[in-house]
Amino acid sequence: MRINPDKKILLLILLVMGMMISCDSKRMFEENFAIEKETWNVHNRVKFELTISDLVPHYNVYLNVRNAPEYPYSNLYLFLNTGYPDGKISRDTLELTLADYDGRWLGSGMGSVKFSRFLLQKGIQFRQKGIYHFELEQAMRVNELKGIRDIGLRIEKE
Repeated sequence: MRINPDKKILLLILLVMGMMISCDSKRMFEENFAIEKETWNVHNRVKFELTISDLVPHYNVYLNVRNAPEYPYSNLYLFLNTGYPDGKISRDTLELTLADYDGRWLGSGMGSVKFSRFLLQKGIQFRQKGIYHFELEQAMRVNELKGIRDIGLRIEKE
C-alpha cells in the first residue's frame, strides 16, 4: 500500500503536534510578552489575566525572562501585583538573578540571548474561583531598562 505524499506530510505534522502537546501537559497557563525595542519603561506594566474554575489542584507559578547581553545588571527587581476575584490586591517585590558573581549569564540558550525560568511559588492552591489579574513592573530605579527582551508568566499543575 502506497501513501500519498500529502498524507505523509499531514501525518508528520499531526505526530509532531501530538508530541509537543504531550510534552507540556502540566502547563495550565503561559503567556510571554516581547518588550518593545528591548527597553522596558518604568511606566509600562505587563499584564496577564487568568480564569480559575478548579480550586482542587496545586500549582507551581513561574516567571519567564529572556535577556540580551546588553542588560547591564546581574539581577532584575520586579513588582508583582496580583488582583483577586474578590477585588483584593497584593503586591510583592521580586529579585531574579540573571548572572553569577563572575558576570556569566545564567539560563539557557544558544548565542548571547538567555532564557531563564524562575519558580515563584510551589504547590499553591487558588482559594477563589474567578478572574485573577497579574501585573509586572520593572523596579530597577531606572526609567529605561535595556536588555530585557521578553517577560512571561507560567502556571502549571504540580
